[in-house]
Amino acid sequence: MGAGEIARYLSRHEGKGVSRVALVSSIVPFMKKTDDNPDGVPQDALDEMTKGMKTDFRGFFTDFFKDFYGDGWASNKVSDEEKHWAWMTTMMSAQWATLQSAGAFANTDFRPDLASFNVPTLVVHGTKDKTVPIDATGRQVAEKVSGAKLIEYDGEPHAVFATQTERLGEDLLAFMKD
Repeated sequence: MGAGEIARYLSRHEGKGVSRVALVSSIVPFMKKTDDNPDGVPQDALDEMTKGMKTDFRGFFTDFFKDFYGDGWASNKVSDEEKHWAWMTTMMSAQWATLQSAGAFANTDFRPDLASFNVPTLVVHGTKDKTVPIDATGRQVAEKVSGAKLIEYDGEPHAVFATQTERLGEDLLAFMKD
């Protein structure tokens, strides 16, 4: 969700002090499926997530992190400890705060903010991201931000920071050197 903070900072503060932007598995520009965002996540899927978090908070996130990390299908399997760490971190959050965060994640439209992306922009996204679909997010940013560079991680889930740690580090360093 840090990309949303970046988008709002660029649009509200004219990008003061920012020389480059990297969006990794980003929710920007808009997650929810609408008439003018046909590649977004359908409202019923978002409602199902909310219901899951309300009815069995701990169980929901046990299952959620399987897709988040590509458990059983990503090219680089993460350890059970990595998934447990993510689960434990989430469990330290208040359920109410997590629900509010998920609502913002799903419903905030950053499309108007894209006009403020006037610095070199790198977009990194897994093509099998089931948490934040690439068609609604990464590919849209690459299309709408002048000069943005999109690097697609073929077959990777949302958590490319964990499944492709070395590659991501190399791509970020190369972008910083450009």
